[in-house]
Amino acid sequence: LCSGANVESQAQDRATILFEASASGNPDVISLLLEYGADANIPKRTGHLPIHRVAHHGHGKALALLIPVTSWDAVDDSGISPLHSAAAGGHTQCLEMLLNAHYDPNFMLHPWVRRSYDDKRQSALYFAVSNDDVASTRVLLEGGAMPNQDPVKCLQVALRLGNYELINLLLRYGSNVNYYCRVNTTHFPSALQYALKDEVVLRMLCNYGYDVERCFDCPYGEGSHVPQGYEGWSDTVIKDTLFCEVISVSWLKHLSGNMVHIMLDYVDHVTFCSKLKAALMEQKQWPEICKIQ
Repeated sequence: LCSGANVESQAQDRATILFEASASGNPDVISLLLEYGADANIPKRTGHLPIHRVAHHGHGKALALLIPVTSWDAVDDSGISPLHSAAAGGHTQCLEMLLNAHYDPNFMLHPWVRRSYDDKRQSALYFAVSNDDVASTRVLLEGGAMPNQDPVKCLQVALRLGNYELINLLLRYGSNVNYYCRVNTTHFPSALQYALKDEVVLRMLCNYGYDVERCFDCPYGEGSHVPQGYEGWSDTVIKDTLFCEVISVSWLKHLSGNMVHIMLDYVDHVTFCSKLKAALMEQKQWPEICKIQ
């Protein structure tokens, strides 16, 4: 540098010397490059800036140097926040530093970045949840991250992982317990699909306002559940699968008694349709269910 080397020279992928130095996160090297005029706002061809790289690798000292010299406009143009990078890398300390520097916890990936992910993720929170990272999830939620912004809900990801602490944390911060999944559509809110065999999760969902009554809403009532003109596919199978249809299948029927027994703690009197009643009558909980009803 003292001999006049160009501090802003770039590789074929447009990565600057500062960007390459960010991988190691050596604060002395980064400080020296900045002192000689390195620009922290020149993106690599992918759009990433040096601040993204140090955040992803968890280099806290380097991040402290780059935060004040990185412009908001450059981050916005990149389509991705360093919060996404820190969450993807699982670096809670870097998340805290960025939030303290007033980075927006609800900055969403731009569509051209989002298309790289099959799940269409948008938020830094989604990165943390999908990593099963309770600490980073907590920091983001405490920093104001909204839990219902992604097409696939963060709560759905936590339920799939089966992490009680993560599920409870998201519910406490306002995750929509009554979300509907775009795939495998059901008449009842989708979260219940992850609680069929788990009483702890079922009670967690119900305690946070799960719409239990929707599970007992059946258009067939005491009549036959085979629609007129049935030829192999019912309307419920095609569009809107009912709780009674799900819980009465042969490999789940044995769970119906315990599930309904628990759910009755969260509703007033409900009516059992013919299909659900037939399944329940085979279960040991049936006499107690009748008593509650």
